[in-house]
Amino acid sequence: MLLRQIQEDIAVALEKDPAARNAMEVLFLYPGVHSLIAYRLTHWLWGMGFKFIARGLSQFARWVTGIEIHPAAIIGKRFFIDHGMGVVIGETSEIGDNVFVYQGVTLGGLATKKGKRHPTISDDVVIGAGAKVLGPIKIGCNTKIGSGSVVLQDVPEYSTVIGVPGRVVFSGISSEMEDEEGPESFPDPVARAIECMLDRLPEMEKEIRQLKETLHENGIALPDSSPVDEVPRKKIIG
Repeated sequence: MLLRQIQEDIAVALEKDPAARNAMEVLFLYPGVHSLIAYRLTHWLWGMGFKFIARGLSQFARWVTGIEIHPAAIIGKRFFIDHGMGVVIGETSEIGDNVFVYQGVTLGGLATKKGKRHPTISDDVVIGAGAKVLGPIKIGCNTKIGSGSVVLQDVPEYSTVIGVPGRVVFSGISSEMEDEEGPESFPDPVARAIECMLDRLPEMEKEIRQLKETLHENGIALPDSSPVDEVPRKKIIG
């Protein structure tokens, strides 16, 4: 069973990392795969009751790989950590299938009380570099979390989250759109705001023309210039 999981971890790395050339390279040189192999073993030991040994081995794996995964965390299939340095996955974290995590990600807790303290990550989630997902919150499936974001609240499925604190900037993406955009595609909220303004401009110009025509029909003449326009001109001349 453990060997089959290791083979699957290597296959996922070859599939998701374009820099991976062969299985031998992934097995010996990928810290994300090393940390998962250590996790599979320590998670089994933790479940068997050998908790001190499990924590000791996980700390050794942390020292070797730079990735800390608590043995009690629950991680699904096809999980991949790219680069991996600085990744921290807390004790009560739950991660679904086909989740993609970049370096510096923290799945941490906010409370000091025992119980569920860490997030639940659903299937097909991408978490960008340096993102922090904190507390017993749930991240819906097919969600993308932007690099450097700090997520403190539940996120619905098919969402994109960015910012500090993290906010949903796009939601309701269909699976077809997800496939077209790819896992590393994040919308730019500034670009979207500019697009909305440009879409609105023709309508505003039409309304201004209609207003001018109405004023002209009523015999009201608009001045060619206003005192407001003259102020900056005088400042520039002076």
